[in-house]
Amino acid sequence: MKYEFGFIGCGNMGGAIADAVAKSVDGSKLACADYDAGKCARLKEAYGFDVTDAAGIAANSRFIVLGVKPQMMAETLASVRDALMTRTDRFILVTMAAGLTSERITELALGEYPVIRIMPNTPVSVGEGVVLYCTNGRVESDELEAFKSAMKYAGVLDALPEKLIDAASAVSGCGPAFVSMMIEAMADGGVECGLPRDKALLYAAETFAGTAKLLLETGKHPGKLKDEVCSPGGSTIVGVHELECGGMRAALMNAVYASFEKNAELGK
Repeated sequence: MKYEFGFIGCGNMGGAIADAVAKSVDGSKLACADYDAGKCARLKEAYGFDVTDAAGIAANSRFIVLGVKPQMMAETLASVRDALMTRTDRFILVTMAAGLTSERITELALGEYPVIRIMPNTPVSVGEGVVLYCTNGRVESDELEAFKSAMKYAGVLDALPEKLIDAASAVSGCGPAFVSMMIEAMADGGVECGLPRDKALLYAAETFAGTAKLLLETGKHPGKLKDEVCSPGGSTIVGVHELECGGMRAALMNAVYASFEKNAELGK
């Protein structure tokens, strides 16, 4: 076996996972394939990835990371079926396609292969991500441990029953987009108040990061943390009132649920 990890598709999410894995696995044991040559060139220059094609990944990798969109999965697996079927050694398919179950992946691949299904988010590229995972029961314990060890610099890895993956992904997978919008909106408010753009963005981003750390380290409910900032008759409670009038909480709940429904639709 030539490669420990091979990546088919190195876009935003596949590339982020590749960045995380490259922190713990030597570049000589990593390979990538993507229709965009620039994405592979980046990984080769940064970490020493071999650049090959999808069939080369499928034929020579222990962990075959399928970093393609759900709509492209059938075509991708069809292109590597022969390479998979001719192998006599063990390998694991790793999918991050929203909505596609691990069993659906084996159906598309036309083989009873071991599958690890992951749902990561983009902060894995800086070691602060969330990676939800489950297996289809055909992955051996030492293989799962090897995978988790390679992913240790991605952030939090959390096992979850597959039936909950789509729901959890609507929070952690889609969440970076929602949080980025909130940070941008807070910074825009700061600019409206007279702050320079760079300062406003710094303060908003650090406030999100610091509040999240405070919540996780203290274990306090977010409502409690909110109350601790809201002095009677103060400026914060006035701002909270405005957010409630704007339907912020309902809008976020609706966004998560809409994303969950879309995940289910993608799996059909």
